[in-house]
Amino acid sequence: MDSLSPPEPPRSEQDVVLGPPPPVRRIVIDRDPTVVAPPAANGNAPQARAGALGLASSLRRPEPSPGPKVERMRTESVSIAYGEKPAVSGVTLPVRQGEVLALIGPSGCGKTTLLRSLNRLVEITPTATRSGRITLDGEDIDRMEVTALRRRVSMVFQQPNPFPTMSIYDNVAAAARFNGVVRGRSQTDDLVESCLTRAALWSEVKDTLGKSGASLSGGQQQRLCIARALAVNPEVILMDEPCSALDPLATLQIEQLARELTEQYSIVIVTHNMQQAARVSDETIFMSVDEERAGYVVETGSTAEIFTNPKNTITEDYITGRFG
Repeated sequence: MDSLSPPEPPRSEQDVVLGPPPPVRRIVIDRDPTVVAPPAANGNAPQARAGALGLASSLRRPEPSPGPKVERMRTESVSIAYGEKPAVSGVTLPVRQGEVLALIGPSGCGKTTLLRSLNRLVEITPTATRSGRITLDGEDIDRMEVTALRRRVSMVFQQPNPFPTMSIYDNVAAAARFNGVVRGRSQTDDLVESCLTRAALWSEVKDTLGKSGASLSGGQQQRLCIARALAVNPEVILMDEPCSALDPLATLQIEQLARELTEQYSIVIVTHNMQQAARVSDETIFMSVDEERAGYVVETGSTAEIFTNPKNTITEDYITGRFG
């Protein structure tokens, strides 16, 4: 058996022979490039100052109606705790007709808890306690029958949750029947078509209404849930991160739908997506949490102002990704 050859001594840098360098690719153009300006919301987007996150909107935004907005809901100094653990601290905010209000902020700052308090869903948690006042059209929601309240203030959850044992048709019709909104097949047919149309789903499912709601894609299921919420004739729609489980195309469809629904409803949306908040909302509330306080409001104002000219450095750090 041949003996192993001794290893070669390491080469010095001078001994290393380098191959030829890779070719350099050059792009030659025979004219100056065309500079395309970013699109502006309603053709009148404000300029972002340095350090702020100025995001133009690609959604079709209806022109805002002149005059002051009608306030539909209001929280006044609302604080919420789970047992001994505070979750929301003294939040005051308005919910206006014809607007999308976005709640943004880091995880754990109480956004979803605050959202769920607007139709008293937070009460489902046995340890939850709430102080402060919440009104719907000036009436204290604590004095309202809870089913009636939730019919007027509907919730669309983070994960699409169609009734899996019901058809697409019955997913929309069931809540309306239960609440006495419709009577008879003809009236129900009209309502189902109307709600699915407003939810931008009718053209996709009109020939398969008897199929299970669970057979739809994720984006279609979420639009089905929105159609189901519309079936009880709500006045305010709450959306808890409705696009977090959806792909970009389905997300765009939900965002566009939210903009179109503002023509008839007030919408409050919780989102961790800053681009989404900038695209879809009219007003934004930035919440945060620190060692001394549970979820509290850092800054509130028009979305254009919050995203292009925030007054608080914490807000600017969050929307530009330096915090949270």
